[in-house]
Amino acid sequence: MTPVLDGAALPPGYGTVNPFVVVRGPGGAPAFLRFVTDVLDGRETRAAHTVDADDLLIHAEIRVGGSTIMVCDAKPHWASTPALFQVYVRDVDDVVVRARAADAEVVTEPTPFHGGQRLARLRNPWVAPRVRADSVAPSEGPDELPTWRPDPSAPPSSVHRTIDEALTAPESE
Repeated sequence: MTPVLDGAALPPGYGTVNPFVVVRGPGGAPAFLRFVTDVLDGRETRAAHTVDADDLLIHAEIRVGGSTIMVCDAKPHWASTPALFQVYVRDVDDVVVRARAADAEVVTEPTPFHGGQRLARLRNPWVAPRVRADSVAPSEGPDELPTWRPDPSAPPSSVHRTIDEALTAPESE
């Protein structure tokens, strides 16, 4: 028997895996929650909103579609823990417009990708999501390693180049 809960064994509104985002940056976790609300129609679970004695948000939860994202402010002494997450959306172009309106940087413009997918990548001080639509998810494919690999002699595609540029640390760090 698997050690993880799934299906009906889970509390309503939660998946087997629920990302927990530790936010450091302008406006902190409250700004991240506003961004997810404005761009992805997230809905905060107000009952989970917990402020610590130092006035930092120690726990919050926001629902996006069928997923729950847990969120907190980084304490000043905590190490940085960067993360990326992927969100499946109906209309990549609409989400990119909404992200720009929320002052996000578009790292990768909506781009055709393998598997019939279109993806875009966004970055703001809190999150660097990859949004995808019109796709066949890897979980829907055969249970085998893909045979596709990038051609090492070819220049990098925009999909690969843009994420590498976005995540490369400045030399001052």
